[in-house]
Order: sequence, then C-alpha cells, then structure tokens
Amino acid sequence: MKKILVANRGEIAIRVMRTAKKMGIKTVAVYSEADRNSPHVRFADQAVCIGPPASSASYLLGDKIIEVAKSLNVDGIHPGYGFLSENAEFAEAVEKNHITFIGPGSKAIRVMGSKLAAKEAVKAYDIPMVPGIDEAITDVVKAKEIANEIGYPILIKASAGGGGKGMRIVEKREDLESQMNRAISEATSAFGDGSVFIEKYVTSPRHIEIQVMADTTGNVLHFFERECSIQRRHQKVVEEAPSAILTPELRSKMGEAAINVAKSCDYVGAGTVEFLMDADLNFYFLEMNTRLQVEHPVSEWISGVDLVELQIQVARGEALALKQEDLSITGHAVELRVYAEDPLNNFLPSVGNLTTYQLPEGENIRVDNGFEQGMDVPIYYDPMLSKLITYGDTRESAIQRMKEAIAAYKVEGVATTLPFGAFVCNHEAFTSGNFDTHFVKNYYAPEMLEEATDTEAELAAKMALKCYLEDQKKLRLPN
Repeated sequence: MKKILVANRGEIAIRVMRTAKKMGIKTVAVYSEADRNSPHVRFADQAVCIGPPASSASYLLGDKIIEVAKSLNVDGIHPGYGFLSENAEFAEAVEKNHITFIGPGSKAIRVMGSKLAAKEAVKAYDIPMVPGIDEAITDVVKAKEIANEIGYPILIKASAGGGGKGMRIVEKREDLESQMNRAISEATSAFGDGSVFIEKYVTSPRHIEIQVMADTTGNVLHFFERECSIQRRHQKVVEEAPSAILTPELRSKMGEAAINVAKSCDYVGAGTVEFLMDADLNFYFLEMNTRLQVEHPVSEWISGVDLVELQIQVARGEALALKQEDLSITGHAVELRVYAEDPLNNFLPSVGNLTTYQLPEGENIRVDNGFEQGMDVPIYYDPMLSKLITYGDTRESAIQRMKEAIAAYKVEGVATTLPFGAFVCNHEAFTSGNFDTHFVKNYYAPEMLEEATDTEAELAAKMALKCYLEDQKKLRLPN
C-alpha cells in the first residue's frame, strides 16, 4: 500500500495521515469548499476539492471520492469516523473498484449497523442482553403490551441508527404513546427508517466499551476497556481508560465477550463493542461500532499500540503480530472532546472565528487537533475542534494533568466544552469513580459553571494583585 486517501476532515484526517506518513505511505486529502484552508488539506501530500460545504454535497459523495481515488492511483481508502465510515454500500463500492477499504467488510457493517441484526448475530455466543424484544416495531399498541411485560422504565431506540437520535426513556405508561411517536419521527428523519425496538431501561447505567482488532486469519484481540459514561444528549464528552470500577476478572470476561461479538460477524479491522453496565456490575451487549472511535487515543496510550497502524497492516492482509497475552495496561489516560459548544446554553453549537487558539503542550499531553488560530468554525459539520488527551501513571495524575492542560488551552471567539471538562475533573463524583451516564443530569447546571468561572477569575485577580504589590516593594528598595 503506497498511497491512502482519507475520506474525512479535521483532526481524524490528520491523525490517520500522521501514521500513514510514519509508515512511508503517501496521503490524499479530500475537502469541501468550506475546508479549503483547513490544516488537513495542507498536511496531505495531495488534496482535491470534492464539492460545496454541505456534507451531502461533498464528504458523503462516495462515488466522487472513489473517482478521485482512482484518478490518483490510490491503493486504500480510510474512512475515519462519521460520514461514510459505517456505510456498507460505500465499503462495497470501494472494493468493487479494486481499492482496499481500511475497515471491516460490508457484511459486518450491515449486521452490526442494525441493532436487531446484531443481537441476532451474537445470540449463539451467550452474550448477556438487556431484556426486551428482538424485532423492530412501529405499532404503539404492541409497544404498550411489551412495556407492560418487561416493566417500566423502558428505552425506545431507533433500529437503524445511533448518536442518541430516535432514543427515548419512558418512565410511565401514560407517556409511552407520545414518546414512541417522537422516536419514530426522529428515526425516520435521521435514518430514513422509523422502526424502533424496546428494551428495559437500566437504571444507574455505565457505558463501557471494549476496543477490538481482528485480522483476516481469524485472530481477534481486545485492547481493554474505555469508560464513556460522561455524556450529554446520549453523546460522549469525557472518556478514560481503564475504567475505575472493573476488576481484572470482569475485564477479562468483557474482553472475551467483545471478541465473540467480532467473531459472530467475521469482523476484520478495528471495532468497538459497547456494553451497558448496571449498579451491580452486570454487563449487557449494546452495539458494535464498525470503525475507529473518536476516543481511541486513550486505548493507544494505555496499551502502547498505534491502532491506525494496525488497521493499515490488517487491511494489507498482514496477520496481527501480537497475542492477547502480550498486551497489558500501563497507566491511565483521560480524553476530553473539545467541542465548539456552549455549556452555559444547553451545549448548543457555537460558531464563529477562532480569534485566539493556542494548544497546551508538555509531557503526557496529546492534542489531536483540526483547527488553528484565525479559522472560522463552520456550521456544516460536527462542532468538535479537537481531542485533548492526558496520561499519568495513576488515574489521579492523569486527571490532574488534564486540569492543567485545560487551563493552558486558550480559545477565544467561540464557546467550548473546556470549562465543562474542568468541572468534571474537579467533581467528587468523577474523581471518586462513583458516577454513571446521568452525571450531567444529576450534578451539572450552567450556574455551577458560572460560579466556578467567577471563583477562578477572583483567584487570578488576587494573584495578579499580590504579584504587583511584591514587584512594587522590589522597585522601592534602595540600591
């Protein structure tokens, strides 16, 4: 493989290109008109504009991307995450055009892309499932019958998608019909498929996922777990590895379950098996993401591997050189997704010009970044600016390093999730490890962030005054 096209933008495009260049592989960037001056365009060896700003007219044009790849004699296409990364038709079209898709086969993408098909596939491996139904429905009457059978609260989930869309928690019977209709409407709008399924809602849930990698010879490895329970709108904001609550026995059990999920669909490449865990540490299969995850850097740091490098090697047909017993956890890593969102205004996207944009630097700090000072944050795409990752020998030192890195990260022109990240890292529920996916609902309110900001400003002012008075004393000393 001598040349790779990265069918993505921003930080993940640069992340993939860094490893490709390290491996001596040429890189091709594609970009929309809105991203003409983006860093990933300059970072690549070659770059081609594929259309107007809207993703539907650029980054989602699979045929156009393949056409560019063929014209530049590209050997492989890496989809990153989002956009076409879990599109089975795109993966199939890439292969039909004799280009290597750096990801799983279309069959695995299709099976795991449907929550119901995924549950059916893993049945033979005796993997724990949340109580519920194994069929998609749109019938409210039937939904009521099922809900009465499994008991409230229940969770309504879109069969065809993720990212929190088409998902509704229903606490009581009288709310079911309205929430069901809203879930169906949202699923239809987002995925073109209004079918949903119903399962028992796990109270005090934690979201724990296992990173896996499989080669074409049948070897499947897991790279331990990631704790992803700090979320807003069912989407992750802070992740860490390893989890503070898993015992070695439980970790091994979940790792084996994740490997079996990959085997159930003849998986090849990098993937993530997601589990829900209840307050009694029972875990249940949730879904499999058939791509590289946003939060993959925390797994890389604790396991000492480059997951993108392994992806490329596997795509070239190479067998994994590692064995499960070769892998162990060293230290702890924490990641904050730095979104251009306003945590004081319900995390709504914040667009504008990055008048100041300075990244933190130093030992045990990693920033996977896609922006630079002076750039506009476009309204067309996911508002993530970067991923801030810190590492330490212990969980406490990784969190402390994160607090220092957040303080050193300077952004002006847009609101970001940096203050929220600091709030999380300073909260007793997080530092103690005693939290779940309801962290934001249970502990966070915008006024708390405002209070914290005011306190920081007051401390900074007092420190500045102290320094000024000390300087004045020095100036008055006689020679």
